Amino acid sequence: MIDLYTWTTPNGRKVSIMLEEVGLPYRTHAIDITKGDQFGEAFLKVSPNNKIPAMVDHDTGIALMESGAMLMYLAKKAGQLLSDDEATYWQTIQWLMWQMGGVGPMLGQVHHFTKYNPGKAPYAEDRYLTEGKRLYGVLDKQLAGTEYLAGDYSIADIATWPWIARFDWQTIDLNDYPNVKRWYLAIADRPAVKRGFDVPKKVQDIPMPD
Repeated sequence: MIDLYTWTTPNGRKVSIMLEEVGLPYRTHAIDITKGDQFGEAFLKVSPNNKIPAMVDHDTGIALMESGAMLMYLAKKAGQLLSDDEATYWQTIQWLMWQMGGVGPMLGQVHHFTKYNPGKAPYAEDRYLTEGKRLYGVLDKQLAGTEYLAGDYSIADIATWPWIARFDWQTIDLNDYPNVKRWYLAIADRPAVKRGFDVPKKVQDIPMPD
C-alpha cells in the first residue's frame, strides 16, 4: 500500500494520475496547502521541503518527495510507462526534466502574476507569459512529429499534462497550438486521468478548450 500526500495542483495530480494508470493500491491524505497543512510536523517527516506531493511505499519503506522522482519510482515499481529501450528511456527522461525545469516553474509564475496578481507587476506578467507561450511552442513542435512526447504515452506526458490543464489560468488559447490541443484532449479522455484529476477531491471538471 502507498500513502499519497497531495492536493489539487498540477504537481499533485501527476502522481494520482500515475497511480491510477498503473493500478497500484494507494491511500490519499489531503494536504490543504491553502490552510498551511504542508508545514505540519507530520508532513515534514515525509516531505522535508514542505511541498506536495509526497508518498510512502509501505512495501519497501521508501518515502519520496518531488513529483518527478515519484513518477520514476512508480514506473520502475509497476514496470509501466517508462521504456526499457535505451533511446526511448532517455527521450522520456529528457522530456520529464523539461517539464520539471521549465513547464512547471514558468507556468507556476504565470499563475502567480497573471491569475492571482494581475496588474501588480506588468514586467513579470509579460516575462513569464512570454516564456509560457514559448514553452507551449516547444511542446507543439515536438508533438507535430509524435503522438506523445517520447513516442508512446509515458511519465513525460503524465508530468506535463496537468500543467497544460490550466491553460485557462495561463490565458493560453489551445487553438493556437493544434498539436498540443490534440494531445491534451487524447490524454483528458483516458479513464485513469479522469479519476486521478479528482484526487484528493473534485474541484472542477477537466477544462476543455473552445
